[in-house]
Amino acid sequence: MTLRIPFNRPCVVGSEMSYVADAVAGGHTSGNGPFTQRAERFLEAQFGVGRVQLTTSCTSALEMAAQLCDLAPGDEVIMPSYTFVSTANAVALRGARPVFVDIRKDTLNIDETLIEAAVTPRTRAIFVVHYAGQACEMDTIMAIARRHGLLVVEDAAQAIQSGYKGRWLGTIGDLGCYSFHETKNIACGEGGALLINDARFVARAEVLRDKGTNRRQFQSGEVDKYTWVDIGSSYAPSDMLAAFLLGQLEHLERITARRGGIHRRYRELLQPLADAGAIGLPHVAPDCAINHHMFHILTADIEERTALIAYLSRAGIAAVFHYVPLHSSPYFRRIAPVPELPVTDDISRRLLRLPMFFDLTDAEVDDVAGCVNEYYCAGGRRA
Repeated sequence: MTLRIPFNRPCVVGSEMSYVADAVAGGHTSGNGPFTQRAERFLEAQFGVGRVQLTTSCTSALEMAAQLCDLAPGDEVIMPSYTFVSTANAVALRGARPVFVDIRKDTLNIDETLIEAAVTPRTRAIFVVHYAGQACEMDTIMAIARRHGLLVVEDAAQAIQSGYKGRWLGTIGDLGCYSFHETKNIACGEGGALLINDARFVARAEVLRDKGTNRRQFQSGEVDKYTWVDIGSSYAPSDMLAAFLLGQLEHLERITARRGGIHRRYRELLQPLADAGAIGLPHVAPDCAINHHMFHILTADIEERTALIAYLSRAGIAAVFHYVPLHSSPYFRRIAPVPELPVTDDISRRLLRLPMFFDLTDAEVDDVAGCVNEYYCAGGRRA
């Protein structure tokens, strides 16, 4: 069946296409070109970051962050299991081991009250994930990290333009990572950014992103030739992607505002079901500003979620579940004992994401919410 309303639809909101044409015409389409530099300066100014480096993906940014943390075999990194595999892969690729901690029932973020008990002499860092653009409890997490001499990396893949107590997510920890994948608020197909909030990491980050060479120093005249000085990879995106990204970034406020309108409309239309106890709706913690990256509901159980997905699909609407918890994955089962994470297991079986993208019309939101209401009015999983 052809879907009337997809889960996601990439959008063009400004000068994306003309900027791409300018990048091609300018003759520099590889990494670290003029548009890359413009996009990086935009992000630095917008979020008050000392240094931002565009990357080929948020996965690349996380891998760079893990390298900057000097992770080594035998080290441990505390993180939630309810996240995309890239968060854990960045750690595992360094030979370190993810230590999974359960999430909170309200924000679906790592439960900060459980972190300190997971710290051991091998712990080197805490990787937090701001799920759906909702902030983790960063004051508590940063205090724990400072007490134990740990680094904090913010996986803010979903959290550009979200805030915590007046600070932007991605700028609070030692390092932050954004995603510009096509499903994110700001997108260029594939892309990411590393936010360097501690100046001691800037010089090495430049080397890591440039294949382990000191080419940046050569280009600035600091050395008379460049060579291999550290590990690294080809983490810089094409300047054509950076050009498309800049066109999106210039409309950051507009995109966030529109997604906020969609989010509020969903909530208004589905609130009666939540009031009746049929579904759960997203929680927004006090002192936090969300970027409306996602709108999800919580069903009674996995059977109800499966039936609702099928019901919406028959109506031509794409709705999807999210992460399979990493602690239950085949790979993790081979490398470590499986922890008991009851909240993570429960949420992962019940969470359902509804369509959310910039061009989603009010009529389409009404259509989706109407079908969800019809499903429950028809008797839920029996429909």
